[in-house]
Amino acid sequence: MGRRWDKLTGTAHPERGAAPLPVGRVREALLAVGGQDKPYLVRNGRPDENADLVAEWRILEPAWHTFFVKYQLERSLKVKMRLDTAKQEVRALDEQLEISWVGGTPRLAASAQQSRGQVTTVSKRWTFEKGEDGRRRLAEDFSFDTAQLKDPLREAVLGSGWTWRGVLFKL
Repeated sequence: MGRRWDKLTGTAHPERGAAPLPVGRVREALLAVGGQDKPYLVRNGRPDENADLVAEWRILEPAWHTFFVKYQLERSLKVKMRLDTAKQEVRALDEQLEISWVGGTPRLAASAQQSRGQVTTVSKRWTFEKGEDGRRRLAEDFSFDTAQLKDPLREAVLGSGWTWRGVLFKL
């Protein structure tokens, strides 16, 4: 399918001549991407997840209010990864779940959306604040971008001499 398909799926190949590392080192590099100072974690996949490794990011976006009604959005982004030693590639499938909570008296309602395949999402929230010169200006108070999780994973794989293969349907 070629380069167009690779661009659609987010597939990236290592530089020519890059020596591929053993699968254990690739696994270590991916597990090292998550950490205490990161808003996400990388862990071993559970049997029901059908993946070797899973990178997970859960976000609770700030709430906003309208006439006693509170709205809140919760997101969960998972990147499921399967390490293919024969092809020296990491196959990656994204799953995103968004839940909107609308709470007020006397009821609570929720709606949900799920995305699967290669997910690209950018969400930002801006508020007005008083600047140093005393004038009002826009300031970003919340940001979510799937690239903040996926780019370090992809770089770890490519730095190990392996191919990062985005898949659309199943690992």
